[in-house]
Amino acid sequence: MRMFLASMLACTFLLAAELPTATPESVGFSKDRLNRISTTMQDHVSTGRIAGASGLLARNGKVAWRDHWGEIQPDTIVRMYSMTKAVTAVAGMILYEEGRFALTDPVSKYLPEFANMRVAHEGKDAEGKRTFYTTPASRPIQVRDLFRHTTGFDYAGPLDEKGEPAYKKIDMVGGAPPAGFNLEEAVKRLATAPLHEEPGTKFRYGYSNDILGRLVEVCSGMTLDRFFEERIFKPLGLKDTAFYVPEAKWNRLAKLYTPKRGGGVELSKGPAQESFKTKPALLLGGAGLVSTLEDYTRFVLMLLNEGQFENARILSRKGVELLRADHLGDLPRAGLLPEGYGFGLTFAVNRGPGKTGTIGTEGEYYWGGAAGTGFWIDPKERMAGVFLVQVLPAPGVTPREQFKRMAYQALVD
Repeated sequence: MRMFLASMLACTFLLAAELPTATPESVGFSKDRLNRISTTMQDHVSTGRIAGASGLLARNGKVAWRDHWGEIQPDTIVRMYSMTKAVTAVAGMILYEEGRFALTDPVSKYLPEFANMRVAHEGKDAEGKRTFYTTPASRPIQVRDLFRHTTGFDYAGPLDEKGEPAYKKIDMVGGAPPAGFNLEEAVKRLATAPLHEEPGTKFRYGYSNDILGRLVEVCSGMTLDRFFEERIFKPLGLKDTAFYVPEAKWNRLAKLYTPKRGGGVELSKGPAQESFKTKPALLLGGAGLVSTLEDYTRFVLMLLNEGQFENARILSRKGVELLRADHLGDLPRAGLLPEGYGFGLTFAVNRGPGKTGTIGTEGEYYWGGAAGTGFWIDPKERMAGVFLVQVLPAPGVTPREQFKRMAYQALVD
């Protein structure tokens, strides 16, 4: 029976249907106003501000509009970076719904290396010289802290008791280190570093989602890539989403660009240009995936449709509701979150247009990636958007932000 179900699942994956579509007018978009997006993006390409991009809008569960410009084609594979976090959050929520853990559980219940965490402090001695010391954390890191980035971890690390960067000596600086060790080892190394502050007291963006990825491995008994493949990618029909690009698909991998002094972009000379062509030892749940416009849209439509896409139910309606609720409240935050946004279980959550100062809807949630990619989901408007580009780091007011703003101004019903 198990072999039969596996065979049926494989057939479903191979024969995945095209994305459901609708005309813009039938779901409340103005076609003329949508054309403004294409004009703007083509202008970015023509003037050299970006080399290419693609975008897609869906409403009521159907794709109403999509386009691509410059080098980015409909099937181009791009580096998703932090848009990986949304997939890791869904993986975690799958296990939460299965009763594998509670959000209030201490992480050390599953990852014992986090049992005795310490918090970094800085002060001055009697002569005014800087001093560095640590104290025991007053409460354990909870599972919910992993989802909402309130663990005390970031991507740079605090200074240790010697006044040296704590993450540097464990080879975990920067969010996507080219490590020769696996996720289990990476998490054990992080557990030896002090925290910036007490767990649960401050939003600080960083390695929390990677630790969540390790929790997924421990609670499921699978490596993170296998769990993603079996529990998310195959059921949703994702064909090009993985932690690396196999050689047969290298011709579809997007070129990565960096901003050029004085304007425009140039080819990146960094290791990320080639590193996604081989399977990494370290499967980063916070930054490791590549994907395509169609693949990631399937994932987004699953969330827009309250946990289900076509015949595949990944999460319950209430599970999705829990993911997109604001779990941050009035807690302070260390950068990154724009004004007027709270934070859910790995998504920024709109607290209302009057608070964000941007066009949008209260309850809309989103996230993006370091190379300028982004998505958002608006439950009230039954609307979602996905935007892909490859410029690292994304500069200033990005095409991603323009795309979202111009998508909302195209709503007429």
